[in-house]
Amino acid sequence: MKQYLIDTTLRDGEQAAGVIFSLEEKIRIAQMLVELGIQEAEIGTPAISIQEEKDIKTLVNQGFNFDMLCWARATVSDIMATKRTGVKRISISFPVSDIQLAAMGKDRSWVLNQMETMIGLARNHFEFVGIGAQDASRANSNFLKEYISKATSMGIERIRFADTVGIMNPISVYEMIAGYRFLFPNMNLEFHAHNDLGMATANSVAALQAGANSIDVTINGLGERAGNAPLEEVAAAAKYSLQLDLGINLKEINRACQFIETASNRKMSQTKPITGELITCHESGIHCRSLLNNPMSYHAFDPKEIGKKPQFIIGKHSGVAAVLDTLAHMGIHISKEQGKEILPKVKKLAASQKQSIGKNELRELILNL
Repeated sequence: MKQYLIDTTLRDGEQAAGVIFSLEEKIRIAQMLVELGIQEAEIGTPAISIQEEKDIKTLVNQGFNFDMLCWARATVSDIMATKRTGVKRISISFPVSDIQLAAMGKDRSWVLNQMETMIGLARNHFEFVGIGAQDASRANSNFLKEYISKATSMGIERIRFADTVGIMNPISVYEMIAGYRFLFPNMNLEFHAHNDLGMATANSVAALQAGANSIDVTINGLGERAGNAPLEEVAAAAKYSLQLDLGINLKEINRACQFIETASNRKMSQTKPITGELITCHESGIHCRSLLNNPMSYHAFDPKEIGKKPQFIIGKHSGVAAVLDTLAHMGIHISKEQGKEILPKVKKLAASQKQSIGKNELRELILNL
């Protein structure tokens, strides 16, 4: 079974409060998706505005080497706005939980009736029609089965299960996806996670394990509230935890993440998994000594695979091996005995200033031996 990622940075990512990508930034992001190896991407919601519709049309005309998809509500106007962009694939979202339906003043009967009209219309204008089950994680299970059954009977090729408010956990995701995989073996299942409880990556991995065909992701996990499942984390988790290669070029991931950080004006944590600037930094003497012998001793994967390398931070917890190695890279070579002599001074200085010490400070300590 083919499993892959669908990037939605240009759609759900840009829905993050206060985030706006210029057309030039959108084109650059799309090019980065090509370089990362993304096979399919949601490139926007045409119904937002006439300008958005024009921007999406421009993206379509660039001819990027991935399948381009647009998101639409279950309305004639949204579907026709999508058609005008020239995109060949559409995902129509239907609310399926009672709480979402009540908020819209609709009911379950409206969903089933609207499906016939909207899917029929979309199939006349697009090569591919998928539908989304918005808030599937809080939907009545019997109604969700009825919804999928009706979609199947209408020739729908893919169902998106959206954990719209990030309420699920890996076990519940696994049970849901595995259950629908059993009931609808020929349907393509797509999972869309949100990170409200900090489980978007874990939930996406569970969906892959349960047999989901595709997972929605965004670069940096950019998205509404706490964001979406981060592309870089899901791709790396699949590769190193599941031994499942989703075709993502991880060596390009840092550059893409840094660009999105700048374009979105959303600063990422220094210790963010996979791309945080401190994730390959080490201070503990025990760790550093082992890393000098084998870079995998304290890494889940070789940092080279994501374009990084182990870095030693000199501070309170440092050992002689790290100090000697750092000095050697500075072109300063001292004996192990001299290293033992300077180490207490290193620790004392770091403790006094409550932070690691820099190369210039380390050099000064050497000169005062």
